[in-house]
Amino acid sequence: MNALVPLVVMIPLIGSAIALMFRNRRKTQVAISVIALTAVTVISAILLAAVDQSGTIVVELGGWSPPWGIVLVVDRLSAIMLLVAALMLLGVLIFAIGQGIVDGDRETPVSIFHPTYLVLAAGLFDAFVAGDLFNMYVGFEMLLASSYVLLTLGGTGARIRAGVTYIVISLMSSLLFVAAIALIYGATGTVTIALVADRVRDLPMEVQAILCAALLLGFAVKAAVFPLSFWLPDSYPTAPAPVTAVFAGLLTKVGVYAIIRTDTLIFKDVPLATPLMVIAFLTLLIGIFGAVAQADIKRLLSFTLVSHIGYMIFGIAVGGVAGTAATIYYIVHHIVVQTTLFLTTGLVERIGGTTSISRLGGILKASPIVGVLFFIGAMNLGGIPPFSGFLGKIGLFQAGVALGDPLSYILIAAGAATSLLTLYALARVWNMGFWRGKDEVAGYSSPLLDQLAESPEDSGSVDTKTISRPMIGATTGMVALTLALTVFAGPLFGLATRAAENIEDPDNYITAVFPDGTEHLK
Repeated sequence: MNALVPLVVMIPLIGSAIALMFRNRRKTQVAISVIALTAVTVISAILLAAVDQSGTIVVELGGWSPPWGIVLVVDRLSAIMLLVAALMLLGVLIFAIGQGIVDGDRETPVSIFHPTYLVLAAGLFDAFVAGDLFNMYVGFEMLLASSYVLLTLGGTGARIRAGVTYIVISLMSSLLFVAAIALIYGATGTVTIALVADRVRDLPMEVQAILCAALLLGFAVKAAVFPLSFWLPDSYPTAPAPVTAVFAGLLTKVGVYAIIRTDTLIFKDVPLATPLMVIAFLTLLIGIFGAVAQADIKRLLSFTLVSHIGYMIFGIAVGGVAGTAATIYYIVHHIVVQTTLFLTTGLVERIGGTTSISRLGGILKASPIVGVLFFIGAMNLGGIPPFSGFLGKIGLFQAGVALGDPLSYILIAAGAATSLLTLYALARVWNMGFWRGKDEVAGYSSPLLDQLAESPEDSGSVDTKTISRPMIGATTGMVALTLALTVFAGPLFGLATRAAENIEDPDNYITAVFPDGTEHLK
């Protein structure tokens, strides 16, 4: 079983190299990408079943024991993230293949897209299984390099401008991360996460707080936590639909995953609850206020993405098994639903020729299936029962009530308000873009639209495009997965609870990596 762990990173990297060798053969590159991500999906499912039954898997690369060698660690949390990420990457890849069929690969040039997409996948998987901080940093850098290429595909002015902003912010985040790693190494003499978690306990609380703040600052940029989220709404919407979907669904969750690891494993004793709750409160409300002011669906969804990161930060702040379990479930829900909504918005743009609700109309009549797909995703994100968005929020609110802190009640109220405002913003999209007839668009005037902000890159033109069966099939499959999160909520919450129990006790992780103890390393 241990031999499977490195494969989740190696297979995409090897696939990327092979795909680049066949840069002029579209079908070959498509086959390589699909096979690579399918293989990783199967391996991730096997690893999840194995760690859930038998416990954490630790792999020492090259036979070198930590802290002198690199170690890969797969526990329930990282296995869950691996499987969800692999499923999303595979679904979005099928959508991109379908888009390439009808567009002739103008939006996603095949010689560039597939190798870069696989490097992005490898970076994601590496970040999830990294057992030392520097290896996690390497995974982040793989994400940065590949995401910049994907963000600027097509070379339009808007994408280049967004790409420049994105890479500057990401480089600053990387500098903060590597500086934090240097500080931690100076204080503890290691970057192996398990050993850092063991040694940091002996440091004065002031030093622990400084090291924690340094790490969290870097991760907060990745996670798009307010006020470090200003870059996201201007960066993500400019990319091709498949790229935007992957970015929105997965990239910010890498930062959230890293924050969970930091809070539950390394800096368990640092009092983070109050500052994290304040940050969660601001992230929830500022993000959703931005969303309700948008006329462009992609920018609206980007602001809701920022806002809903606040729910996850709230869950991390609450902590405990209940809070962490609800956070894990909500992360999975949000990855799937947010990815699906951006793919559906890509379909809407092709049918209606725009993503501005000022010029959209008649989508439901033009394509009832796209209307149904968007409606399900919108209701789920808005938290309408019995969808997974509602169940995840209820889990978070219950954990907050159990905590009994006055600040947690304020967060619950902010979370409920955010859910209602999310539903309001998406209902407006439905009314204007889907329910309103196409013949009603010209000359239409409404207070709902008068004060909304259009995208700064909106040219005002309408350009419809063809939709292929793989695009519809991939999006339908993703929507079915969102419904599965509701149907199987009981077993999934049970898995999330076991994962929370696993990570809430740092000694579980430390013992898995160092079964003979760490005394001989001091």
